[in-house]
Amino acid sequence: MARVELYARSADVCFKERRKLIIVPRETPLSTTHLKNLFELSEKGAVVLPAMPAYYSKLKTIEDMINFISGKVLDNLGLEHDLYTRWSGGE
Repeated sequence: MARVELYARSADVCFKERRKLIIVPRETPLSTTHLKNLFELSEKGAVVLPAMPAYYSKLKTIEDMINFISGKVLDNLGLEHDLYTRWSGGE
């Protein structure tokens, strides 16, 4: 089975079984087709979480950026972690 077919089948099973589906697009720029597809996934209940690090976290290394995005995914799954320091609203 081709990789794309496997991804589509996995997403379909998530929707069918009402499981959480988190999509983390990383390619840029996004084309109109990408945006339409992400919009449709969002309408079906998927969480679209682009791989965009937040600069308020003052990330310094590539590992910090990876940890930030991974932590955001874990947050959306309701799993505890210490991969990044959450913003508290002040300096």
